[in-house]
This record gives sequence, C-alpha cells and structure tokens, in this order.
Amino acid sequence: MPNFADDDFNLKDVINDLCKPESYNKVFLRPKFHDIHMPSVEELKQAVEMLRSVIFPGYFIHSEVRENTMDYYIGATLDKCYTILTEQFKRGYCFACGSDSICSICETSSENAVKRLFKRLPYIRKMLTMDAEAAYEGDPAAQSLGEAVFSYPSVRALTNHRIAHELYRFGVPIIPRLISEMAHSEAGIDIHPGAEIGERFFIDHGTGTVIGETTIIGRNVRIYQGVTLGAKSFPMDEDGNPIKGVQRHPVVEDDVIIYAGATVLGRVTIGKGAEIGGNVWITRDVPAGERVIQRRAD
Repeated sequence: MPNFADDDFNLKDVINDLCKPESYNKVFLRPKFHDIHMPSVEELKQAVEMLRSVIFPGYFIHSEVRENTMDYYIGATLDKCYTILTEQFKRGYCFACGSDSICSICETSSENAVKRLFKRLPYIRKMLTMDAEAAYEGDPAAQSLGEAVFSYPSVRALTNHRIAHELYRFGVPIIPRLISEMAHSEAGIDIHPGAEIGERFFIDHGTGTVIGETTIIGRNVRIYQGVTLGAKSFPMDEDGNPIKGVQRHPVVEDDVIIYAGATVLGRVTIGKGAEIGGNVWITRDVPAGERVIQRRAD
C-alpha cells in the first residue's frame, strides 16, 4: 500500500500559498460596490421545475392539477417563480455589469426579462408539445405521449433549452448557460442556449449529444446519441484570442436524420431530407436528399 503520510504537512503553509495574490488573481470574483451574490443554481433549478410544471401541467411537482383548478395552479406557480427569477436574473445582470456603483438598471432589466419570458411561455409550450409528439411518433418503444413528456431526456433537455434560448435572445447574461448546463448534467445532452432549433425536434437516447452556439436546426429533424454539431476551427484576433459571434456551427435543414456518433463540423449545410449515417465525419455541405455513410473496408 502506498504511504500517504507527509511529515512536512503544514496547513498554515497551504493557506498562505492560497492567499497569495498571484495565485488567486485570475479566479477571484472581486465584489463590486453593490456586493451582489452570484446566481444560485439551486434557486434556478427550482424555478425551471416550476416552469416545467406550468408547461406540462400535472406531470411535474404537483400531479393533482385539474382543469377547474388550472388557473389557480398556474397563477400561484408563476407568482412564486417570478420572485425567484427576478432575483436570480438581477444577480446575473450584476455579475456582468461594469458599473462600480449601485444602480437600478440591473433590477429593471431583470424584471423586464422575466416578463418577456412569461409572455413567451405559450409559444414555448407549443414548441415543446410538438417536440414531445416527435419523440412519441419517432420511437417505437414509446407507449404514449405522456411517457415521452415525463421520462424522455430529449424532452427534458429541450424544455431547458427553449427556456434558455429565449433568455439568450433577450441578452440575459450567464443565466441561460446555467439553465442549459442543468440539462447537460441531468441528461447528458449539451445544447448551447444560442442554438436555433425548429419545431418537432427529437434526440433519440441523447447521451453525448453536443449542439454548438450558432447551430441552426430546421423542423422535423431527428438525431441520435453521440452526435456532434460543432465548430471546425476558431478564428483568432491579433492577440490570439477567439473571435466571438462568428457563425461557426452547422445548418441542418428540415427533415434531416443524423445517426449515432456522427460529427458535423463548421458552417456547413446539411440539405433538406439528407440522411447522415453513424460515425461519419462531415466538414462539407451535404446536398438535399443525399445519404452519407461510411465506406466499406476492402
């Protein structure tokens, strides 16, 4: 057995090393004048679950929701959710704020973002309903639409994504990424909140799926586990830093199927109705209707 005893161990020396400015300078969050806390992941998780229960009433948090109590349940849930989100969004705005003094801009921006998100909830529900239908219709193992809603990682991850994407569009800092990472840790599906995803999207199985920030996906697209829609390279500025905002991820048009383990890199277009076989590597445009598979070994 290895001997882990260290007679030279001194906790005070460790503390002194960790307190040296050259050690923590790059990773220390220096409080600004308004001294706001970082967003709480636990609070955000609670809020997202509340939104999930409003979008799919009866499936999550409370199963005793009835049609004659629907307005009460949704109203009470959104009221609680509003309080949580305004505080967490404010923390996100303050985290990114360059102001060195107390200001009301972050608080006002937070309240406006929550209101805009709530206004989009009917649209988000409509999109997620179609996503759930695509999961049910696209998987022979699914026994009901309710099973897809309640248990499929694709629907769970897309719920987080469609919420996060709206916030990304509104310019809310850091919060969309936190919401996306919740789904990533729970379902193994990594979708950047900036990705634009059309209706009736289904990720079968899902584990290991990666969809980059500037990806555009059309309607009625199905992908399988382990698919990567990523960037081929990162253009750098004169200081060697990646240039932000470049359209560097694929465009996947309507009715495309991409099978397990396929990798599509760069700003290439997968044309309408194309079929990409498993474990292939794509760095060029694929015409509409084309079928791309691995070559057989001789």
